[in-house]
Amino acid sequence: MWRVKVSTGLDMSLLVQLYALRWLLLSAAVALYLADKYRRYDRLRHFHGPFGTGWSEFWHARVILGLHSHLAYQDVNDKYGPVARVGPNELVTSSPELLAHMNAVRSQYTRSYWFNAATRVEPGKDHVFSQLDEQKHTKRRQQMAAGYSGKENLSLESDIDGRLQELLTLIRTKYMSTSAGAKPMDLARKVQYFTLDVISTIGFGEAFGDLQADADLNDYIKSGEQGLTVVTISAALGLTKYLQWPPLARLLGPSEKDRSGFGKMMGVARKLIDSRLEKSTDGRSDMLASFMHHGLSKEDLFSEAVLQILAGSDTTATAIRSTMLYLVAHPRIYYRLQAEVDAAVRSGAAPGIVQDTTLRNLPYLQAVVREGLRIFPPVTDVVPKKVPEGGDRVTVDGKQYFLPGGTDVSYNAWGVHHDKAMFGEDADRFRPERWLLEENSANEDKLTAMRRTTEMIFGYGKYQCLGKPIAWLEITKTVFEFLRHFDWGLAHPDDPWKSTNYNGIFVQEHMWVLVSEREPTA
Repeated sequence: MWRVKVSTGLDMSLLVQLYALRWLLLSAAVALYLADKYRRYDRLRHFHGPFGTGWSEFWHARVILGLHSHLAYQDVNDKYGPVARVGPNELVTSSPELLAHMNAVRSQYTRSYWFNAATRVEPGKDHVFSQLDEQKHTKRRQQMAAGYSGKENLSLESDIDGRLQELLTLIRTKYMSTSAGAKPMDLARKVQYFTLDVISTIGFGEAFGDLQADADLNDYIKSGEQGLTVVTISAALGLTKYLQWPPLARLLGPSEKDRSGFGKMMGVARKLIDSRLEKSTDGRSDMLASFMHHGLSKEDLFSEAVLQILAGSDTTATAIRSTMLYLVAHPRIYYRLQAEVDAAVRSGAAPGIVQDTTLRNLPYLQAVVREGLRIFPPVTDVVPKKVPEGGDRVTVDGKQYFLPGGTDVSYNAWGVHHDKAMFGEDADRFRPERWLLEENSANEDKLTAMRRTTEMIFGYGKYQCLGKPIAWLEITKTVFEFLRHFDWGLAHPDDPWKSTNYNGIFVQEHMWVLVSEREPTA
C-alpha cells in the first residue's frame, strides 16, 4: 500500500506569517468595522437624535427594557423634530402625513425585517402580520377579509352579544358593591376574559369559557405575559432575528410542548385547530370556516390562530380598560355619556344588548371611544417600513427630507396621537368634544384630518388591521352596556392600575373598581 507523506512545512510557514501579521490583520478588521459603522452613521447624519443612536442600538435597548418606549419615542420627536434618529439605520416619525405616504395602497415602502423577527410564531411560517412579500400579504388579506367583515360570519354580532351578556351576569352575580359592603373587582382581568371568549367564539366557534368559570382556564393571559417578557428582552438585546434560524429556534424558541409562555399558547392553539378541523365546516359561521373556504392550509390556520388570540384579545381589552379609566376619572364626561345611553334605552332603541345600528347613531359615545383610543393607543409597536431602493424625498411640516433607500422608518404612536398641531393645545387631555363639529373650533376639513390620523391606530392603507370593525364593535357595545347597567368608581383613585409596555403591547392588571347596580331607566 502506498503511503502519502504530507509536508506541513508550507502550512507552518503560513501560520508563522499570519502570526507575524496579527496586529496588522486585527487593525484591518477594526478599520473595516469602523468604516462600516461610519458608513451607516453617515447615511443618516442629517437626522438628529439621542446621543449614540448613530453608532449603536444601546439607546433603543435601554428604552425597551425600561418598559416605556412609547414615551421615549414621543420625547425624541418633541425634542429633535417630526423625523428623528433612534438607531444606526432607524428613524422614528410623529408625522401623520409621512405615515400615510408610507402606508398608502400604491406606496413603494415595504415592511422591514422587524415584522419577521418580532412577530413570527415559528421560523419560516408567516401570518398576515409577519408576511413581508407584498403579493403574498395582499393575497392573505383577501383570503381572510370575508371572515373578519362578517360576510361569511353572519352570527358575529350575536356571538359578541352572548359573551357580553355573560360578562354583565358575572359582574352582577359576584361583584356588586352595596351599602352593606364593597366588593372590589379587577376590571383588567374580567375584560380580558371577555375579549378572549369573544375571539374564540367568533374565530373557532366555541368560547374558551373564561367568563363562566371566572378564570383564565387555558392560562392564556399568564402565558401571553410570560411570552411578551421574553420577546421584549430578546428584542432589546437584538436576539429575535437569530431565533428565525431553525436550529437555534428549536433550541431556544417557544415549543408547543412548553408549560408556559408563548409555547404553551401555541400548544393550546394547535389542539384548538385540530379539534375544529375534525368538525364539518358546512353551515358553520365562524372565521376559521371562512378561512378554510378561501384556501388557508392547516399550518396557515395555526399561525393565524396564535396571532388572533394574542392581538385580538390584548389590544381590545386595553382599549376598553383605558376608555373606562378615563371616563370614571372625568365625571362630567361620564354623566353626559350616561345620559345619552339612558336616552337611547328610553327610546326603545336598545331593548336587549345594544346593536351596531343604534351605536352608530350615538355621537357622544362614538366621540368618547375615539378619544379613548387617541389618548391611550392600545398598540404602540413601531411597525417600521423600509424606504424603497433609491431613497425618497418627502416634505414634513414644510421641511424637505431625503430618506436613503433601505432605511427603517418607525411609527411613534404617542407622538402622533398627542400632537398639539393636529389635536389642539389640550391634546394631552381627555376631551371627547373635540370630535363633535358643533362643539369644536375646528372646521370639517380639520376634523377629517383628525379622524384620518386616529385611523392609524388600527394601521393604515394596505396595512390596516382586518379586525378593526370587530374591535370597534366590542368597545362601543361594552362601554354602552357598562354605563347602562352599573355605576362605576375606582377603588384606588391614586393608583388605578398597573400598566406596562412590553415592546408595544400593554399588559394591565390590578385595575380595581367598585361596581353598583343602577336603577332601571324609566
